[in-house]
Amino acid sequence: MSLLGAAEIRELAESLDLKPSKSLGQNFVHDGNVCRKIVRTAGLTSTDIALEIGPGLGSLTLAMMEVAQAVVAVEIDSRLATQLPITATKHSERADILTVINQDALTLKDLPVAPTVLIANLPYNVSVPVFLHLLEILSSLRSGVVMVQAEVADRLAAKPNSKEYGIPSVKAAWWADVTGAGSVSRNIFWPQPNVDSKLVGFTRRATPGDEELRKKVFAIIDLAFAQRRKMLRSALSSMYGGSAAAEAHLTKAGIDPTLRGEALDISAFCAIAREE
Repeated sequence: MSLLGAAEIRELAESLDLKPSKSLGQNFVHDGNVCRKIVRTAGLTSTDIALEIGPGLGSLTLAMMEVAQAVVAVEIDSRLATQLPITATKHSERADILTVINQDALTLKDLPVAPTVLIANLPYNVSVPVFLHLLEILSSLRSGVVMVQAEVADRLAAKPNSKEYGIPSVKAAWWADVTGAGSVSRNIFWPQPNVDSKLVGFTRRATPGDEELRKKVFAIIDLAFAQRRKMLRSALSSMYGGSAAAEAHLTKAGIDPTLRGEALDISAFCAIAREE
């Protein structure tokens, strides 16, 4: 199978009268070697059903099609969604394994198949909401690699007591272990973005509780990081009826009320939510 190069990316865009949209985060990858490296990093196998969000002109899609049992690509831009099967047919003898869905990933509720691996160059302006949404609605996803803005990657993979640690770090940890998986050069994109990019890998694990607990935990996380420098007894005062009541609740949960949100991992936030 031949992958897309820089010249063909530009030719495709011109044939579609496509001017890459900043609002949709359209920066297209044109380096086949990098695409294959991302697929290898994700550990994709011939028994996997791969999910891609924002396939664009299809560079990463074709690399996934070389390996996966099937590929599902979700594309918000109708021109790109229409073109992708045509490109797949031109470059692959396995075009029948590709399913393209023309939809906003944030509105997805389910898919016609159960994907096992997520591999995507996520639109940078909505990368965190999309990533968390997919982890929430697709329990079949066991692992994956996503490409995001470098700062976002650092936040998703951050651990407690670091300046990058925050709401995305803790919420992602509800569903998965998230780690950094390497950097990506700006030179592999057209048009070239004015930000650096990194890869983030994840492996799903059992959630610490049910959906009711998750909603409680996420509400606590939002309050704890709304003003990072506040101690937990102050940050959670509105939830528990004052700082004294919040302090008592935290103490009962085994959490030091003078800590800040950045000191707590997902299990500590769960302990707060479970304490009645």
